Amino acid sequence: MKIAYLDCFSGMSGDMFLGALVDAGISPELLAKMVEDLNLGARLEISKVNRSGISATKVDVFVHGEKELPREEWAAGEHLHGGVEHSHGHSHSKDFAHGHSHTQEAHAHQHQRESESSRTGVSALHQRDHAHGRGLKEIKALIAEATISERAKKTATAIFQALGAAEAKIHGVDIESVHFHEVGAVDAIVDIVGAAVGAEALGVDEIVCSPLNVGGGMVKCAHGEFPVPAPATVELLTEIPAYSSGIQKELVTPTGAAIVKTLATRFGAFPAMKIERSGYGAGTRDIAGHPNVVRVIVGEAVATDAASRGSTLAHTASEMITVLEANLDDLNPQVFGYVMERLLEEGALDVFGMPVQMKKNRPGTLLTVLCKPEDASRLTEIVFIETSTLGVRHREEQRQTLARKWVSVATPWGDVRMKIASMNGTITSYAPEYEDCRKIAAERQMPLKMVMQEAVRAYLKGGR
Repeated sequence: MKIAYLDCFSGMSGDMFLGALVDAGISPELLAKMVEDLNLGARLEISKVNRSGISATKVDVFVHGEKELPREEWAAGEHLHGGVEHSHGHSHSKDFAHGHSHTQEAHAHQHQRESESSRTGVSALHQRDHAHGRGLKEIKALIAEATISERAKKTATAIFQALGAAEAKIHGVDIESVHFHEVGAVDAIVDIVGAAVGAEALGVDEIVCSPLNVGGGMVKCAHGEFPVPAPATVELLTEIPAYSSGIQKELVTPTGAAIVKTLATRFGAFPAMKIERSGYGAGTRDIAGHPNVVRVIVGEAVATDAASRGSTLAHTASEMITVLEANLDDLNPQVFGYVMERLLEEGALDVFGMPVQMKKNRPGTLLTVLCKPEDASRLTEIVFIETSTLGVRHREEQRQTLARKWVSVATPWGDVRMKIASMNGTITSYAPEYEDCRKIAAERQMPLKMVMQEAVRAYLKGGR
């Protein structure tokens, strides 16, 4: 089983992750084309830098021909021009998103923007173009229209969803009311979509992450000064191991935390692996005696003696999920189908119903929703709004998941994605993606089962 290990001894941010991917061999042309196809007036500049003795790759985003500046340079320039500082942390960060209940002062702050990680300044032109930011719905639409794979679209959307959920909880607003003034900026969209595309191109079955060094001190933003890690970062790192080495800088940004939260299947020490290649992604700060880089190491997982003697689940991922349940005995079945679809669209891991016999011998349905803990409150609200239930039960459960990946196979009628699951490096199951097969069957007016059989045949013929 191919795995990647993210070594976050100096934190994590979007541009640092992109730099590590390029340094590990991901094609710069792939990312450059992705940026061009987004059609947001952005371009990448990739260079080699040295961080405390380590050669690393630095990725900068230019927007409308102008490079984002480090926070100190931007803040100094704004001070000279009477501007209001709206930065969030050190060279790794962006400011928080906001809800629609802005004060007049908050609206004024929309014109001050800060970039991810090493790019925390912004030009006046960039400020004018994105004075009101982007909502989550707008960002999802932009990602849906991007010329990237469906898997990358799903990943990028999930990263923004996680970020939006954290910001909504911190600010006490509905997620749809969150305006991504900073994280919705062009450079951050590039970072997040690039992370999704680059992670897919890495070609690994699983991404494992080290505990994250979050830094320390205080961070400045539009609301004032906050402790490091920032509130949104703390929310995103729930259930994720983190620590501080004592460096008084913000090392993990909300965007970096959202990327890790979405991509990593488990967290822990360096896994047993046969190393094949590695890469280092740099932040702008050159911290004396401390390499300000994130490292990605790619290789083949190997079973340790202890693992080989122990459980067959040694190389499965373990995570905590929330289970939501509600008994329904007076809901229109047509509405139930709609509720299932909406919950899945809003980020539920799975939704299903089971027939039950309820009080007064009424036939009913047990609605069960599996979700990430951070999504539980939002999905519970949807259940209350869309169904007739008066109560929703919550419980936390641990689940084991197999490593999985997507591969595309060619059929006579078009490409079909295959979901491949593996355990301890051995493929345990494979299945064609239903939606791909359904689309071909509908367009060609042919039996669905024939398309699915041909996809499996093409996969087996191509070798596993």
